Amino acid sequence: MKNRKAKTRKSLANRFKITSTGKVMRRTSGQNHLRQAKSKRVKHKKNSWIEVPAPLAKKIKKLIKG
Repeated sequence: MKNRKAKTRKSLANRFKITSTGKVMRRTSGQNHLRQAKSKRVKHKKNSWIEVPAPLAKKIKKLIKG
């Protein structure tokens, strides 16, 4: 009997990205709703990627790679 390949968790793969150095990055929250009330400065600041803390990153990597 053959071993089955582990499937990638697509929901996590779409929300996070792994850099070439192995960091797990996520988008900042609060980007999609009520943007017109926010200042240009805040909107620009939220349009970025943030590193995930190490304990959580370890779990995410395990789930994404399968």
